[in-house]
Amino acid sequence: MSATHCTYRTQVAVIAGKEFHDRLRSRWVLAVSLVFAAFAVVTSYFGAAVQGVVGFQGIEPLIASLVSLTIYLLPLIALILGFDALVGERERGTLNLMLSYPISRVQLVVGKYLGLAAALTCATLAGFGLAGVVIALRAPSADWYQYAGFVVSAVLLGWVFLSLAVSASAFCHSRTSASGVAVALWFFFVLVYDLLLLGALVLSGGAVVGPLFPALLMLNPADIFRILNIFGPGDLHTMYGLVSVFPAALAQPLVLGVAMLAWIAAPLGVAAWRFNR
Repeated sequence: MSATHCTYRTQVAVIAGKEFHDRLRSRWVLAVSLVFAAFAVVTSYFGAAVQGVVGFQGIEPLIASLVSLTIYLLPLIALILGFDALVGERERGTLNLMLSYPISRVQLVVGKYLGLAAALTCATLAGFGLAGVVIALRAPSADWYQYAGFVVSAVLLGWVFLSLAVSASAFCHSRTSASGVAVALWFFFVLVYDLLLLGALVLSGGAVVGPLFPALLMLNPADIFRILNIFGPGDLHTMYGLVSVFPAALAQPLVLGVAMLAWIAAPLGVAAWRFNR
């Protein structure tokens, strides 16, 4: 049994390594790292420009700005990265060749996801890490931990939307339809979901949606990402609207981290099930 598990891990690692190195050779990791780095450094220096000042103004305003902007940018990058992970191989005619090797369909899905996740993680850590060096030169050590928590939550957010992208790729029959589903997922979770939730809350007067509000927020990984960051040290929760009324008792990093991991595992499990059929 142990030999079988070892072989399974080796085959998954080979697929993941190939996917990761393909992204490195295409300079994708470098390009996204530079985008994240520029994005974070500019935000840290010019984030308070509307108030007539420039320069680092503290970790809380910085994280508030980064969270708001990351929610728009990172899910889109993750969805673009993974939407053709499976359907693209089918259209290029390489899927049958890959499956002719002694690997299972589940191994292929898991390996591709892990390789793409490694590339996305490297880009996220390199980009935000460079900005972290700039912040470390200007901020006290207590702020470093808060910024590190933001970076970890950003990595988890990227993994969630990458999992959703791979799942979409398993269900679609062409790259065109997969890209359309990816864009629809981005619009729904990033733009539409909170508007629908707020509308239902207002229309029901809070009587119906109010008691279910925390659970409904957990059904959106973008909201979990917000909650992970606004219920840290300081008063970041005062800078947000809808998620600021989330019960503090449920806003524990462990609980929210488990919820994010569930959001990663569920779409990936669905993708493996669908592709295996």
